[in-house]
Amino acid sequence: MKKALILGKNGQVAWELARTCPQDWQAKACGREQVNLQEYSSLSGLVSEFSPDLLINAAAYTAVDKAESEREEAYALNQLAVANIADIAAEQGIPLVHISTDFVFDGTKSSPYTAADHTAPLSVYGASKLAGEREILERSLPNALILRTSWVYSAHGQNFVKSMLRLMSDPQRQHLSIVSDQVGTPTWAHTLAWAIWTAGEAMVATRNPGGTRVFNWTDAGVASWYDFAVAIQELALERGLLEKLLPVQPIPHTDYPTPAVRPPYSVLDKSGFEQEFGVQPKHWRNQLGEMLDELAVAGQEVTQSTNPK
Repeated sequence: MKKALILGKNGQVAWELARTCPQDWQAKACGREQVNLQEYSSLSGLVSEFSPDLLINAAAYTAVDKAESEREEAYALNQLAVANIADIAAEQGIPLVHISTDFVFDGTKSSPYTAADHTAPLSVYGASKLAGEREILERSLPNALILRTSWVYSAHGQNFVKSMLRLMSDPQRQHLSIVSDQVGTPTWAHTLAWAIWTAGEAMVATRNPGGTRVFNWTDAGVASWYDFAVAIQELALERGLLEKLLPVQPIPHTDYPTPAVRPPYSVLDKSGFEQEFGVQPKHWRNQLGEMLDELAVAGQEVTQSTNPK
């Protein structure tokens, strides 16, 4: 049985990776309670003891706005910890999958970003994630994959979908104003996990590793945050997760200032990943419906594993 060590146990992606682990794999998910990623000896000992066939880094500092005032904390987890992970993967000869973000781009393109496009992050979060990518690239690992994704949500943890459901169910609220001029692709962590397992299987099986490669993966389609919010409400009403229709108003991002600057356009070109691993993404609205089905069936507490769709 193949073994995978998943770092970032408490996050959305690690949670989905653990519950969608293929039958011929043993997955061990570790969080800050089990390992300090910023301490080389702590991580090295964990990896040596478990001896995984695949190392998946789903750990990250993801508080985009807080990162502007917590720069040191963001870089500690998004760069320094990644350097430790890359060193250990290189020393122990373990294939590595590292999850990155669309925020490494500045959003000035008008067509989907390829993995080879110029990076120019606008925020501390984006810059720290790019710094982590570079730590991996500089080490010339024999078998590593950097996978950029965007707008991740799941039934676990805090995210845009669950925030919208909470706000839309507030009986005192008269309307919602949502930014309509920032465009990307919502991505269900469940299908991101499926993509990671697909890539991981291929990486472990290959006899000719290709070094470190950078790919993009999201669900299919395009949306603004406003489009996403409207879809959340429509699909949640259909499933009985909301009781009444709340007016949702589109606004420019200038009407909702945030500490971190976000890329106005961050749609990712997934064709490289599709061709390499023979997979096709499903549309984000379909995947949102699948996730809301889980919430409806489980009363917003998902406890039972399901296979990736």
